[in-house]
Amino acid sequence: MQTLDSLTEKLNYLDTDKANQIVQAYYYAEKAHEGQVRRSGDPYITHPLAVCKILADMHMDSQSLMAALLHDVIEDTPITKEALAEEFDEVVAELVDGVSKIGAIKFESRAEQQAENFRKMVLAMTEDIRVILVKLADRLHNMRTLGILHPQKRRRIATETLEIYAPIANRLGMNDFRIELEDLCFTNLYPMRASRIKKALKQAKGTRNDVISQIQESITNRLEREGIQARVIGREKHLFSIYEKMRSQHKSFNQIMDVYGFRIIVDSVDTSYRALGAVHNLYKPIPGRFKDYVAIPKANGYQSLHTILKGMRGVPIEIQIRTEEMEAMANNGIAAHWLYKSDDPASGAQNRAKAWLKGLLEMQQRAGNSLEFIENVKIDLFPDEVYVFTPKGNILELPNGATPVDFAYAVHTDVGNSCVAARIDHRLVPLSTPILSGQTIRIITAPGACPNPAWLSFVTTAKARSNIRHFLKNQRHSESVALGQRLLEKALSTLNLTLDDIPKDALDNTISESGFANLDDLLEDIGLGKQMAQITARRLQPRATESTDSMSDSPAPLIIRGTEGMVINFSKCCRPIPGDSVIGHLSAGRGMVIHRDDCKNIATEMKSNPEKCVSVQWAKEVSGEYPVELRVEIENERGVLAMLASILSQADANIENIRLDEKDAHLSVVTLQIAVRGRIHLADTIRKIRKAKSVTKITRIRN
Repeated sequence: MQTLDSLTEKLNYLDTDKANQIVQAYYYAEKAHEGQVRRSGDPYITHPLAVCKILADMHMDSQSLMAALLHDVIEDTPITKEALAEEFDEVVAELVDGVSKIGAIKFESRAEQQAENFRKMVLAMTEDIRVILVKLADRLHNMRTLGILHPQKRRRIATETLEIYAPIANRLGMNDFRIELEDLCFTNLYPMRASRIKKALKQAKGTRNDVISQIQESITNRLEREGIQARVIGREKHLFSIYEKMRSQHKSFNQIMDVYGFRIIVDSVDTSYRALGAVHNLYKPIPGRFKDYVAIPKANGYQSLHTILKGMRGVPIEIQIRTEEMEAMANNGIAAHWLYKSDDPASGAQNRAKAWLKGLLEMQQRAGNSLEFIENVKIDLFPDEVYVFTPKGNILELPNGATPVDFAYAVHTDVGNSCVAARIDHRLVPLSTPILSGQTIRIITAPGACPNPAWLSFVTTAKARSNIRHFLKNQRHSESVALGQRLLEKALSTLNLTLDDIPKDALDNTISESGFANLDDLLEDIGLGKQMAQITARRLQPRATESTDSMSDSPAPLIIRGTEGMVINFSKCCRPIPGDSVIGHLSAGRGMVIHRDDCKNIATEMKSNPEKCVSVQWAKEVSGEYPVELRVEIENERGVLAMLASILSQADANIENIRLDEKDAHLSVVTLQIAVRGRIHLADTIRKIRKAKSVTKITRIRN
């Protein structure tokens, strides 16, 4: 069980006043969550406390720790952001609000929900990077306690974590977080595979220990002989990385375990290069396998010297050499800014993170929707970098497989938009040529040039992709507006009119009645073929006389009585009943289909085909029965369906269909299709069902 004492033991790096503020936040959160429990049965406060301890281990600042303790208060209790700001401070309230907003909106599809939540997370991160650190700690503890959930839900959360949160942790350089998240995801997604690899890893450790000890001793002895103070530690391979290598490289477990990894931690950058020379003298380096991430750090701020050596009996040995600060950066990434307060690597990580977030913000502003945005960002979250030079000698970092077009957009959006050709190392090359590390790229631009849609087939960076799409959308918009204007002018000419002849108020009325904000939107719709130019022209035609005007200004709605037979149908998507506000839609082959006016399908039709939508209303006397769907959440007890059938019989509502699904161990969801005479009859039926002791919730299903 998590306790306050276990947290206060970790706060010795903070001064007394700040530690007391965190204790105050704990008691505040404990009171706010009083009576709430987790699925495990533990008091809810144990979760925020665990999240806070994760951040305390990274020596995060007091505001982050307070936000961790309070992160679910706004979402799960009546306490407001303003109340938090008054009790603590504005920054803490903003952090809590930022974490709360992620996941607050509900969407039709899970993909859209995940995409929009990610978009909101990016916006919150750009305000304050600590929002994502609290969210990552929150997700890490949730993953640690995932076992209590239903397997299907575990898999869904693990998939989301592997696709979004683990890559973000990696992008921010938080290696410890990434490794634990990946291993927890792997265990929940593929329990059998994880169990077998874990067992094989345990067996392999016994046989490898002697070899590891010998290599470690020989490296330590050589460094001491050279007068280099260093820590030499063996590198553990984690489950998910072993699985990924086996899967992607088609290697067996034994082939992956044949490579021995060591890390050498030294006191300075100068010593790290001396240590490299020492190990190259001890074992032969494999040509082409040396990488210097000290001189050119990775995108997430990671710095280290990497080399692979041939050890005794031909055993491959992977060596990483870095300073203590680089080690902190490698494990904690952006969080090392708070852990080590160092101006050198950590502030560099801060700047890199801010630059990355700035790029994400630009992308989200240009993306058409959340799904397009997340598609672009996912490209950005899995980089395998190449480093190239501008003609002035500056280094630019791009993902593996990037092309000169990606390079052009990385330099500046305007350079990308006006790019016509490229030179790599002074040689003219096609724009689709993949670029390699160490090359110098020069972009040739031309005034009036614009992006080619074919570029989308080979660019790899999210920035290039989003900017090309943004430009093409704008180009399509302007071309559609121009075409729409020509079509409308042609339709008006048949009425002996031009667009200039139409009075401004008549034009404005037609635009607003069609559901558009301005004339360009109306013209674009006509140009795209969604709106008929002839119908728009007739709407714009001035009325001949006052009497005609008054007659046609607001036509009376069509009255429906329910006895029209096959001429009028009632849509199955929203199931309208007498008393609902309704709209008719003229459908080819079906006559008129009646929808509720809040139905998403009719909203779409009103945007795309307003001329097919007709104003209708129910008659005062309506006959017949109309199907409606209800969702009833009910406690699992014997005879619940019989009880529901009895209530519906008393309410004089016929059951047309019924389905029972188990929600969890305690609750089931009953989906009912019943026939009612109208809204009053439905309200009476719902009231009778709600009175039943075992019913916890009842709602009318809307599309």
